[in-house]
Amino acid sequence: MSSDPWGRVDETGTVYVRTAEGEVVVGSWQAGTPEEALAYFERKYEGLVVEIGLLERRVKTTDLSAKDAQTAIDHLRTQVDEHHAVGDLEALRKRLDKLVETVESRREERKVQKAKQTDEAKHAKEALVAEAEELAQSEQWRSAGERLRALVDTWKGLPRLDRKSDDELWHRFSHARSAFSKRRKAHFASLDAQREEARKAKEKLVAEAESLSSSTDWGTTAARYRELMADWKAAGRAQREAEDELWNRFRGAQDVFFAARGEVFAERDAEQTENLKLKEELAVEAEKLVPVTDLKAARATFRGINERWEAIGHVPRDARPKVEGRMHAVERALQEAEESEWRRTNPEARARAAGLTGQLQAAVDKLRGQIDAARAAGNNAKADKLAKELEGRQALLDQALKGLEEFGG
Repeated sequence: MSSDPWGRVDETGTVYVRTAEGEVVVGSWQAGTPEEALAYFERKYEGLVVEIGLLERRVKTTDLSAKDAQTAIDHLRTQVDEHHAVGDLEALRKRLDKLVETVESRREERKVQKAKQTDEAKHAKEALVAEAEELAQSEQWRSAGERLRALVDTWKGLPRLDRKSDDELWHRFSHARSAFSKRRKAHFASLDAQREEARKAKEKLVAEAESLSSSTDWGTTAARYRELMADWKAAGRAQREAEDELWNRFRGAQDVFFAARGEVFAERDAEQTENLKLKEELAVEAEKLVPVTDLKAARATFRGINERWEAIGHVPRDARPKVEGRMHAVERALQEAEESEWRRTNPEARARAAGLTGQLQAAVDKLRGQIDAARAAGNNAKADKLAKELEGRQALLDQALKGLEEFGG
């Protein structure tokens, strides 16, 4: 018979293991010595120790599910309970019991973690739905559309909730996307209609612009082109390709007209610049007539200068007032000389001036006599009154004498 602290083999070859409840038969060994029998069943015990150790590590270090862990524990417990090994079986049971506690603890932790993840996922999906519903009202079609597509990708990356909650949130999310797509489609349909109307309107503007490109009615046509440009801007944009093609035609028609007008205006400007030089020369010639010494000769010379002036034609608009002003100044000087001569040589006017002067001189002399008589009589009040009247008559007399001098007499 052979034995160790945890088991023994009796003389019949029966192998026992010692437990807290007493000895339990492990098996029968007839093929060798009792020592070999104990060693065999001790190795089976060591095998159980290794398996339990491996399972403990898997539970602690991997994501082994609680269900799979419990199945493995039950399998090992059955082997321990069937007493097919020699060793401290109770220690193995305690390790398995502790491992069950660990699995349950992990199960609770995972349950709490899953509940937390589910709650976070719910809040995340609710936030996605709220943002999607806000974006559904946006008119930033491009950026809002891109953001909604990004929200779908985010949604797919979140865990599923319970069927009811997940379906309700997805329904709202999907409805918001559909509402946005419907509004965007309606917007672009309306935009297409507006662009088609703009295209038709611009076709008409182009047709008129092209019909005007050969016009030589420079002022009226240029004004009409400005009106057409205002109408073009007010018409809105057509589809891109049509807009570009129509604009090139519209602009091309304007370019033809304004290029032709530019050539004509350039020739006209050159001609008017030359005219200005000629008129400035005439103005210098006319200014030599002032001051007027021989009115008749000056008038004849000025008339000849003016005839040449009228034959020259237009000058640049901004230079016109200055050069014409110089001629007008000479003309005014001639008119003033003529009026002065007329006053000097008019007999009737000379007679009227002389008569008026004589009457005023007589009145002044009379007043002076009256003033002297009043003062001699001591009537100073009457004398002062007559003196004031004398001042007025004297002023008129002075003026009349000056006019008479202009007639040379």
